[in-house]
Amino acid sequence: MEPIAKKVAVAIVKAIKNDELILPTMPEMAIKVRDIAEDQDASIAQLNTVISSDAALTARIIKVANSPLFRAPRQIEDLSMALSRLGMQTTANLAMGLAMEQMFQATSDIVDKRMREVWTKSSEIAGICHVLCKHYTKLRPDSAALAGLVHQIGILPILSYAEDNPTLLRDSFTLDSVIRQIHPAIGVKILTTWEFPPEIQKIPMLCRDYKRKVATADYSDLVTVATLQCNAESEENQKLDYGTITAFERLGLDPNIDSADAEDLSEDMEAAMAMLQ
Repeated sequence: MEPIAKKVAVAIVKAIKNDELILPTMPEMAIKVRDIAEDQDASIAQLNTVISSDAALTARIIKVANSPLFRAPRQIEDLSMALSRLGMQTTANLAMGLAMEQMFQATSDIVDKRMREVWTKSSEIAGICHVLCKHYTKLRPDSAALAGLVHQIGILPILSYAEDNPTLLRDSFTLDSVIRQIHPAIGVKILTTWEFPPEIQKIPMLCRDYKRKVATADYSDLVTVATLQCNAESEENQKLDYGTITAFERLGLDPNIDSADAEDLSEDMEAAMAMLQ
């Protein structure tokens, strides 16, 4: 890390430890939805009541239910039909993820633009995670999508810090370096504080460990491969030897991301990314 970037990174970590830089809180809607999903006595009707109070979120859930990914036998026109089609857990995970979009906004135009770029990229990765999960694992596609949506959550406090420190904001090279180096650790801290499932809490860090050794494919593997696919043209990724990245082997995927398998899934990929935009 560049000396200036290292200095800024240390300052941000120190600010978080001293509660001088507040970590983002989970949106109220996401908390309500999660509480219902975790309550064994809760009903779909209760979930309907909570989500229906947010017109924009309701429209998004209906759009998802009508997505080619779920292949509904007939057009879904209201939230009740969507919930019946998707089920409580899938709806809850999607609603939680989509509710977090409101966090990726800022008062400064520069920071707002950056936050929206992070959300767009996270949405693309979440869509790829959903499809890879459905075709190559027995894990939950909705949990895979949620993992993709939140794996860059640690960038938010860094951009908030930059918003209050215009010098850093004007130095995009240093800011990018700081983000690359410390957003994973901050992301783990946020997801742990939010009490996300253990298998998702550490994804911001684990998804960057390309030589990780675990027995079976997990959500971190999905985020790793989805991120590599999404950023395939980046200079950093083109230097990687995909053959040494263990996530591909665990998922049973050819490390060549232009393989026939990937092309066969392209239609599903487009549908998955569209449903989260």
